[in-house]
Amino acid sequence: MKACVYTLGCKLNQYESFGIIDALQRAGYEVAEGLEPADLYVVNTCAVTAEAERKSRQVLAKIKKLNPEAKTVICGCASQKDPQAFLRKDPSLLVTGNFRKTAFLGMLDRCGAFLADPPAAYEDCFHPARVHTRAYLKVQDGCDNFCSYCIVPYLRGRSRSREIPSILAEANACGAAEIVLTGINLSDYGKNIGSSLPELMRALKGISARIRLGSLEVHAVTPELLAALADMPNFCPHFHLSLQSGSDRVLKDMNRHYTGEEFLRAVRLIREAFPEAGLTTDVIVGFPSEREEDFARTVEVCRAAAFSDLHIFPYSSREGTAAGKQKPLPKEVLRDRAARLEAVRADCRASFWKSQLGREQEVIFEERGEDGMLTGYSRNYLPCLIREAPCGLPVRARAEEIRPEGVAVSLL
Repeated sequence: MKACVYTLGCKLNQYESFGIIDALQRAGYEVAEGLEPADLYVVNTCAVTAEAERKSRQVLAKIKKLNPEAKTVICGCASQKDPQAFLRKDPSLLVTGNFRKTAFLGMLDRCGAFLADPPAAYEDCFHPARVHTRAYLKVQDGCDNFCSYCIVPYLRGRSRSREIPSILAEANACGAAEIVLTGINLSDYGKNIGSSLPELMRALKGISARIRLGSLEVHAVTPELLAALADMPNFCPHFHLSLQSGSDRVLKDMNRHYTGEEFLRAVRLIREAFPEAGLTTDVIVGFPSEREEDFARTVEVCRAAAFSDLHIFPYSSREGTAAGKQKPLPKEVLRDRAARLEAVRADCRASFWKSQLGREQEVIFEERGEDGMLTGYSRNYLPCLIREAPCGLPVRARAEEIRPEGVAVSLL
């Protein structure tokens, strides 16, 4: 029997899909990622935006073309949010939602929606099937922040953390050259188990793999955390610090609990501890209450932070959230602001890439692109290109030339 696992959305979803693959393999299935002819399909969905939900539903038509008789299982955030949206398209589906994602193996003779309740403690049941050069390691789930635009806390449950011994066991066993710690709200790690993110990082100091952090919130950037990171020879100095808006008024409307100046203060702390750090961020443009002066403040903060890259998201209204009750801005306003911020992104990225020229980098090359060049990342998340080099292992290189896709390097 052959199964396909198709994943949409975040790194945490990717991690959980590897756990689903492992469970399928243990049950005797031949498993492939993506969509191809198979007897069983598992679709791990996303609901962070309306577009993500739409794409999650569109997969069903593709599956029907590949094998109309196959059993299809739907899990993840989109099915947790609205299981009937999938069942209306195909009543023969098995919809299991966002929790106990591997339980479907004992339910394949069923049709309909069978959604488990959110667990009170961390659900420590995933064992990734295989490891790429860079492995994602889930250490936390759920969120207590309830940002006014975000549906995820309603779909993932309250914040809960994984015990450090379990994390260390997987980190030691995974065999990856680089491990990325991930969670729905990584900054909240340890809150419900009497631990903390600095404690976890101190515990990971002896792991042989490079350690990279997932997305952080402003309140997580403390002297204690930075001191713990600075004491780690295997830490990658790349910080993804979520901004969302530079306007204090919009941040308050978003329920984000910091100001633009507090964000920049966290940036300065990072720069003092790690002068060569790469700093990336997420920004939402076109929040319902965002005025032109608010957007201008966002641009100002982005330039002051000197990000190495930005992820730009036009606002997507989510039913069930506080912001979802507000009238959205016209789509042309969202497109215009996204385009203008994209120009800021290009400037920031170019400045960061230029600052790295001539510097020595530790790079792990991962895959070969269509142009024949190997691509990989330095510790501070500089995208690096080379014609030939060892893959999957750290190598020393020097940044030589800026290309459209990254920086060409030479081995040392």
